[in-house]
Amino acid sequence: MLPESAPYCPEPLQDILEDVSNCIIPGLTHWQSPNFFAYFHANASTAGFLGEMLCSGFNVVGFNWISSPAATELESIVLDWMGKMLKLPSSFLFSGTGGGVLHGSTCEAVVCVLAAARDKALKELGGWENITKLVVYASDQTHFTFQKAAKLVGIPPSNSRLIETSFSTGFSLSPENLRFVIEDDIKSGLVPLFLCATIGTTPSGAVDPIAELGKVAMEFKLWLHIDAVYAGSGCICPELRHYLDGVELANSISMNPHKWFLTNMDCCCLWIKEPKLLVDSLSTDPEILRNNASKSKAVVDYKDWQIALSRRFRALKLWVVIRRYGLANLMYHIRSDIAMAKRFEALVGEDERFEIVVARKFALVCFRLKPKVEEEDLNCKLVEAINSSGRAFVSHAVLSGIYVIRCAIGTTLTQQHHVDALWKLIQDKAQSLLM
Repeated sequence: MLPESAPYCPEPLQDILEDVSNCIIPGLTHWQSPNFFAYFHANASTAGFLGEMLCSGFNVVGFNWISSPAATELESIVLDWMGKMLKLPSSFLFSGTGGGVLHGSTCEAVVCVLAAARDKALKELGGWENITKLVVYASDQTHFTFQKAAKLVGIPPSNSRLIETSFSTGFSLSPENLRFVIEDDIKSGLVPLFLCATIGTTPSGAVDPIAELGKVAMEFKLWLHIDAVYAGSGCICPELRHYLDGVELANSISMNPHKWFLTNMDCCCLWIKEPKLLVDSLSTDPEILRNNASKSKAVVDYKDWQIALSRRFRALKLWVVIRRYGLANLMYHIRSDIAMAKRFEALVGEDERFEIVVARKFALVCFRLKPKVEEEDLNCKLVEAINSSGRAFVSHAVLSGIYVIRCAIGTTLTQQHHVDALWKLIQDKAQSLLM
């Protein structure tokens, strides 16, 4: 539909926008649709849009403090705001002994903290030749980007331990199983390095027991990172904050406001107890960037807290969102999504043809149409029927060999009648499959 080469002369904006309507929009999956229930949502809001517009308009590149002092200082302030909303210990905050940084994604954040943990361990072990001894740990429910991040920092794939979970623990990581695997690795002459625990896993919304895992991590001197990418936003609500109990035992924690915090893509918060370890691992000091402010060590140079040199003014976007909504309305947003998820869960439970596969904790409901023995692909067909209708979009996961349908509620525009319409669509498609 589009030409094979770029235009030589400028084209009218009207023609470009017509092509957007005719060629681009029909080929998009509409993540902001109130009928989007797949994956985890990418929240957007007018406040987030305004912040993004200001960020794009200023177009500053705040790689160090002197390149845009306000960009750096607002980021530090906003990270402390967020940390205080989550009731993080002062050891993670600039107002305490730690600090935070905004990244584009948690994959980037995990690469950075893995690099910091790696370099700290290799220094203690005596050099890079020991990198093949380092082992990282997570559950089989941990996001797959963790394995990618481990490979990127040089951890051999054979040294990544994805510990099996099951229905018996609600798909959370068992501290006892973790201990067993660690002890086995130590007997083999390997060095435990890093543990990633999750608050709200992607397949099922499971929560790893942070306090118990933290004790194991401390015993064996592992770096403990908490991946609260999805459900971390929910922990601003007092009734959900207990899922972060034990966070004081962690070395770092990340969460994505662009998932459930009304903040347009991209925006990932990373807090770390010892920023010096991150800076030691990632810092650069080229002559062209040297200046008195950086030399004084009295300012933050965020280029040393991330992979890239250049960086966007993401803090502006998150700052506008927090100010425009306030904590009260942000909590209301989270609670309303959870209320809709509870209702959907109840509707599923009332239909004897369906079953809830794993207990809901946040706004993700995992369920399935009860198959007969000879209908193992029944739920796969149901997902295809729902999505091919164009009226809603859901996704799936496989838990202990069981194919389940995921309904993730949380798109900004979703209301109760959209959830009710989804359930009616699911029932209709299920009835057609069972006939």
